[in-house]
Amino acid sequence: MKKIFGLIFTIVFTFGIVSTSEAQLFRSTTKVGTTAGQFLKIGAGARAIGMGGAFTAIGNDIYSVYWNPAGIATSPHSAQIAFNHANWLADMSYDFAAGAIRIEGLGTVFANLTTFRVPEDKVRTFDNPEGDGRVWDANSIAIGLGYAKELTDRFSIGFNFKYIHEGIWNSSASGFAIDVGTLYRTPFNNLMIGAAISHFGSTMKLDGRDILFNDDPNNNPDTGPNNIPAQYRMDDFDLPLTFRIGLAMDVVKERFIRITAALDATHPNDNTEYINSGLEFAYDELLFFRVGYKSLFLDNSEQGLTLGGGIKYRFNDNLGIYINYGYADYGRLENVQFFDLGLIF
Repeated sequence: MKKIFGLIFTIVFTFGIVSTSEAQLFRSTTKVGTTAGQFLKIGAGARAIGMGGAFTAIGNDIYSVYWNPAGIATSPHSAQIAFNHANWLADMSYDFAAGAIRIEGLGTVFANLTTFRVPEDKVRTFDNPEGDGRVWDANSIAIGLGYAKELTDRFSIGFNFKYIHEGIWNSSASGFAIDVGTLYRTPFNNLMIGAAISHFGSTMKLDGRDILFNDDPNNNPDTGPNNIPAQYRMDDFDLPLTFRIGLAMDVVKERFIRITAALDATHPNDNTEYINSGLEFAYDELLFFRVGYKSLFLDNSEQGLTLGGGIKYRFNDNLGIYINYGYADYGRLENVQFFDLGLIF
């Protein structure tokens, strides 16, 4: 166990040094808008959103497959399924669904699906500012399969392999990524330490008939070859690689009352570092209230206060249901509301 804990500390310390050095070297610039797959950065689960996105060290929850896949290995349930919906900014729609099953002696296997949709709109041009009769839309999807296992009674590890596809009008891009996470329960009041790397994978480049056009090399229809098939040169873009390290602990745990505090430090490859924090108040593990603050210290962020609540009811030892609601303030962009529904077996 000491060796495992030492390994975790070494990994976290190394990443901390790298993150700090990079921030010092490039503190005057940011890489906002330089990565593809931005929908991958939208957090999954109303419970996590209500806690300000501080979920890296929270285990025993199906939505751990997004934040830290090692967390699902700590669940006492034999199976879980859940669905999350959010009316995103500017009438866009975000959905996340996941299912997990524990196989005795092997570990926990799970699958997850993320979709993001932009509603249809008119194709507007300089000559037709009110529309030229065509419509366009955009959609994104990520399909994941993963595995998590408790290596000891205190340490778990998890992996999530994903296929990612984005399309806009008649062009699209695809790629692959992996999430890797670890979760450790310390002897100190069962303090949880989690670390995860998300969206590590290939680059993405748009391709399709929208980038094709006919060209006249000398811009003279009376001379030389005309209508030469050509295409715009498209760049390759990285995925939004994110490193998180989190702490979580039950600061109050009585017969009917539990208060869990959580804190996450996040280092993305396309922005500055920031911190998420949250609290969860539980009464008899039946009623829940959550509050948090998201993206603290993030440059030019519109994110901030988050709130949420939920109810969990068990019909018997083999079946339960939960419903959660999450609210996230986005400043001048107003707010986003999350709803999720899940079954535990």
